[in-house]
Amino acid sequence: MNDILVIIPAFNEEMNITFVAENLIRNHPDLDYVIVNDGSQDRTAEICRRHAYHLLDLPVNLGLAGAFQAGMRYACERGYRYAVQFDGDGQHRAEYIVPMREKMDEGYDIVIASRFVTEKKPHSLRMIGSRLIAAAIFLTTGQKINDPTSGMRMYNEKMIRIFAKKINYAPEPDTLSLLMRHGAKTAEIQAVMDLRTAGVSYLTPFVAASYMVRTLISILFIQRFR
Repeated sequence: MNDILVIIPAFNEEMNITFVAENLIRNHPDLDYVIVNDGSQDRTAEICRRHAYHLLDLPVNLGLAGAFQAGMRYACERGYRYAVQFDGDGQHRAEYIVPMREKMDEGYDIVIASRFVTEKKPHSLRMIGSRLIAAAIFLTTGQKINDPTSGMRMYNEKMIRIFAKKINYAPEPDTLSLLMRHGAKTAEIQAVMDLRTAGVSYLTPFVAASYMVRTLISILFIQRFR
């Protein structure tokens, strides 16, 4: 499993990062990982240094896209075959990484840990947004993705190089749609996501609605010009 790198972007996750890192180290010692501190204003970097966690410490906040790209460059330069996008807030479970790898070895470029392969989506405002994004991806690619907003994804070596070397490739559903339109083979496995262990999510209802609108516009209109 040392050909897999778990990339953990972290912005102001002082209350969660120890839980996330220790779970990987103790329960999945065969997995390599790197925490990308995205210019946090709290003690995230200090905690990582104190525990000697594997750390990329960005001097300024670049946002998720920049932090993830830094992790992908790290993976590319060190020759990892697979990279896993993994949240620093405790919502993702590392136990799904092996099944994702097994699915990837069937010939896929991207594997998503999905909440809705065998489970139905609940009826909520956020899930309406997820359904609309999934419909937009199907409309533009002809492929069905059940959980396009899942933040836990595995990428193969080809995808690592793309994210590492091209600008404006954020780890978001519109980029997923773009890659699928250009031939990336994508699959999902059923997974369970936990609630954030501590702290407050930045996804307020207003931010979530704005995110959904921007993503839909990007998938339906902007991506065809990229």
